[in-house]
Amino acid sequence: MRDAVNRPATADLDDVEAGRAQEYALFAVLLADPPTGDLLARLAVLPGDASPLGFAHAALARAAATTDAARAKREFFKLFVGVGRGELLPYGSYYLTGMLHDRPLARLRSDLARLGIAKTEGCAEPEDHAALLCDIMAGLIDGRFAAPPGADRQIFATHLAPWMGRFFAELQTARSADFYRSVGALGSAFMAIESEAFTLAA
Repeated sequence: MRDAVNRPATADLDDVEAGRAQEYALFAVLLADPPTGDLLARLAVLPGDASPLGFAHAALARAAATTDAARAKREFFKLFVGVGRGELLPYGSYYLTGMLHDRPLARLRSDLARLGIAKTEGCAEPEDHAALLCDIMAGLIDGRFAAPPGADRQIFATHLAPWMGRFFAELQTARSADFYRSVGALGSAFMAIESEAFTLAA
């Protein structure tokens, strides 16, 4: 996973597409591993505004400013790893069927294969992990993955929209969440914007 905070936009992306890619890449980083002290410091100065997304950015900045890497690491463990399992299971198959490695994962792998996208060697998580799906979306938007126009919309509609909003909503109310409550709020706001934008573009 890539640390995408302040990541330069691909030259031929407009501001909206560059922003979308950066949001997805940020989620990919935060859901793959606990944030480092350096990442928290950069998140702490994220600007906000009066829009729903800007408000969520400001809340994330405040949360980053009031935690540290050690606390965030313990929180990440409780939420996503745990002893036996974490409080939340951030996998599409689990949210859609109640089981891991089920048919939604097989369908996702088939769609990714058609796009020529393969998981990085050594990555233990299945492709329907929320972090990997966000990384895939970032790559489709910023051109890291060569894919036909509209591939990001197809992947979103089929493999993110049916469950990821619910995951972010549950992250906001998870018993172990503190810093990650703000990540859930930002994710909920961003998923709503993505869903509306794709609907209007249909």
